[in-house]
Amino acid sequence: MTNRSAVSIGTCSVWFVFVCAVAAPAAQSIAPASPVSAQTQRQPGEYPRGPDSLPHAGVPKGRLKGPFLFRSQVIANTIRRYWVYVPAQYSPGAAANVLIFQDGQRATDPEGQLRVPQVLENLIYKKDIPVTIGIFITPGQRGDVYPDTIGTGNPNNRSAEYDSLSDAYARFIVDEMIPEVRRTYNLTADPAGRAIGGTSSGAICALTVAWHRPDQFRNVISMIGSYTSIAYRPAQSDRPMVPGGDLYPTLIRKTPIKPIKIFMQDGANDLDNEHGDWFLANQQVLSAIEWANRTADAAHSPGPRYQVKHEWGDGAHSDAHGGAILPDVLRWIWNDAAK
Repeated sequence: MTNRSAVSIGTCSVWFVFVCAVAAPAAQSIAPASPVSAQTQRQPGEYPRGPDSLPHAGVPKGRLKGPFLFRSQVIANTIRRYWVYVPAQYSPGAAANVLIFQDGQRATDPEGQLRVPQVLENLIYKKDIPVTIGIFITPGQRGDVYPDTIGTGNPNNRSAEYDSLSDAYARFIVDEMIPEVRRTYNLTADPAGRAIGGTSSGAICALTVAWHRPDQFRNVISMIGSYTSIAYRPAQSDRPMVPGGDLYPTLIRKTPIKPIKIFMQDGANDLDNEHGDWFLANQQVLSAIEWANRTADAAHSPGPRYQVKHEWGDGAHSDAHGGAILPDVLRWIWNDAAK
C-alpha cells in the first residue's frame, strides 16, 4: 500500500451540516458515543463506529434469516448464500423498501466493520429511514458446493461477477433474487425505494446494476469502489478487448444522464497497484458525474440529473470508514422518503 500526503477533504463541513439536519427527535434518541479523550490522537484510517451501529436495549429486534443457498441460472454453474433481514416493524400488508448489499458474508457479520442489519434496526426504530428489508448476497462459488471454510472470505467467482461491466449480475438480481425473496416478503417495486450497495468490487457491482437497470434501482452506495482495470482483458485473435471499471468515467461523460442517486466513499490511502490508483479512480467517477450534471444544467437540458454525495477520508482499502458513516449514508439515500 502506498502512503500519500494528506489531502483536503472538501466535504467535511457540508457533511456535518447534513448530520445535524437528520438528527432524530429527542424522544427516540440513542445516547451518543463517549467523547474521544483529548489525550488520544486519531491515527489515519481510524473510524470508530457510532451508536447507530450498536445494539440497544428497548429497540425491537429484527430477524436475520439464513443463510439460504441459491443456484443461479443467469450466472451458470455457481452456488451462493444469501440472508434476509426482516425488521420488527415489517407488515406483509405494506410493501417494504429494499436494500441489497454485496459480500453478504461480511455485511451481516455482527463483529465486522459494516454491521448493516444492526444499522437498519436502529434507523428504522428511530424512523430515520422507511421500513426496509435487507438482502445480503455472497458472490458465487463455482460448482455445486458452497464450502463452510470460506467464512467471511471471497468465493471464487467474485471478480467475474462484480468487476464485469456486463448486465449479467443485474439480470441475476432483477430476474432471480428479487423474485426469490418476493415469494415470501412484500417488497416495493418502486426503484426509488430500492438501494443497492457494496464495498470494493461490491461497490462497482452495485453501480453496474443501477447503470443497466435504473428502472429497478435508483440508489447506489459505493464504498472504496474498484473503478479500476481489474476486469480488463486485452483483445485476442478470437475475442475483442474486455473493458474494466476504469471505463466508467468515460461512460458517464458520453451517456445520457441516468436517474441514479449515488453516495461515494473512499480514502486517500486506498490501493495503488497494477489495476490503477483506486482513490484517483473514485475521484474520476465523481468528476465525471459532476461534469455531466454541470453540462446538462448549462445547456438547460431536460431530463434527470445525478444526485451525488461523497465523503473522502484518509483510510486505506478498508470498510472502517464506510461502516462508521453508513447510518448517515442510509439517511441521505432516503432523505426524501415518506416515513
